[in-house]
Formats: sequence, C-alpha cells, structure tokens
Amino acid sequence: MTQNPDAVHENVREHYAAQAAAATSCCGPSSCCDSSSSKLYPVDMLTELPEDVTSFSLGCGDPITLAALRPGQTVLDLGSGGGLDCFLASKKVGETGHVIGVDMTPEMIDKARAAAKRLQVKNVEFRQGLLEELPVESNTVDVAISNCVINLAPDKSKVLGEVFRVLKPGAKMAVSDIVTDGPLPEDVKSSLSAWAGCVAGALDIREYQAALETAGFTGVVITPTYFDDAILDEAIQDMKDQVNLQAFSRETISKTVFSARIVAEKP
Repeated sequence: MTQNPDAVHENVREHYAAQAAAATSCCGPSSCCDSSSSKLYPVDMLTELPEDVTSFSLGCGDPITLAALRPGQTVLDLGSGGGLDCFLASKKVGETGHVIGVDMTPEMIDKARAAAKRLQVKNVEFRQGLLEELPVESNTVDVAISNCVINLAPDKSKVLGEVFRVLKPGAKMAVSDIVTDGPLPEDVKSSLSAWAGCVAGALDIREYQAALETAGFTGVVITPTYFDDAILDEAIQDMKDQVNLQAFSRETISKTVFSARIVAEKP
C-alpha cells in the first residue's frame, strides 16, 4: 500500500463529514455506490423507517439480508455512517439483541445518534473509532456487517484482523464491498479523491480472499454484483478530472470494478 494511512483517513473523513453536514445521501456523483436505497434492499424492509434515514445511504449492497440475522444476536456494523444498516439490523435482532455501529467520522456519529434518539431505538449504540482499531471487546460479536466501507481503509488486512478478533468463535462476517478483477492504473490508486469514491481503495478479489484466509477466516464466499451503466458513468465522471482514464476504457472499468457479497466464518 503506497498511500499514507493518515492522509487516506483524513480525506475519507472530510468527504463523509461534508455529506453528513449536507444531510444528503452519501451516494451520488462523488460515490460509486447506488443513489437509491430502494434499489439495494427489499422495499418492505425500509417501510418502518422515515425517509430521511432510508435515503441517507453509504452502501453498495444489502448486508442485512446477506447476514440472515436472528433475534438475540450482537451485530457490529463497520463504517455505520448515518445508521441505516444499524437500524435495519436492530429490527432483526429484536429487544434481546444488540447492534454496535462504528464510524470514524464525528459528524456521522452525531447524525446516527440523533436518529436513534428520535426513533427511540434502544438496542443500538454508536462508537467513534477506526476500523483498524475497533473499540469493541474480543469475542463478543455474532455477526459483523459492512456496506461499501472496508475498501476505504488503507490497511485492510488490519481491519480484517480486527473483525476476526471481535467475533465469537463460530460467528461470521457478511459484507458488501467494492472489489476489482485485475489491476487498476497507478493514477487511480494514488488519487485520494478516488479513495473516497470507493474505487482506488478496492482490493483484487483474489487478494481479498487471501487476506480473509490469512486473518483466520474459513468458508469464504465472494459473489460479484456488477454495476449498471448509470453507476459506472457516475464513477467515471467523478474521476475524470483527477486521473487519466484514456488508457482505461469504460468497458474495461465495467469488467474490473464491481460490488461483491462477501461471507466468511470465524472457526
């Protein structure tokens, strides 16, 4: 990894702090994720939450359905943002369950806590911290979820090691994330704005699997979900003034950068 971790963290933090302050969706022209939560989740899953919560999404997938959550479980959301996935998870785990959202951006933590208070959600808490240094005790989590956030971390191996640490034996992680199939050009990798846009920080799918297995995970399953044309166009538009894409065509990007559903278990 050639990027300065502190610089990457600061750039991503500033990007999402601005989104929180603007009270708009984190998806859109400056992001590679889908701008509509209704396209990511089953419609009936969103009906019990207000529109200002469901429309404020960081995600590129639906980790809630992927996780198959059950009542009584303790769930950790990595990069919880405005809290949408935490609130959805809270309904699945019920009053006997508990949901912890971790995010490094103070403005996101404030926004999520305010929403939890307004919605009177009692089984969710939000903690500020880095994914590389999770403020969570070891062996306490049943399921770790994340939605298009691990790719933003400069040290993904450390993140996965931390996830492994906090999970109970027999527990699992179920995340949506951005991955690649093949190399990205160096100018994309070196663009900090592209990090915040979910592209340059993505691991190759084979590296992702290897990193999970090195961390100790077993039963790794990675299922690609390719972006539609509109999402690809947004990502390309966002990067065009920052990096040289002439040698990296739209067709190549469509086959190289995509979302994935990732499941792995802690033995």
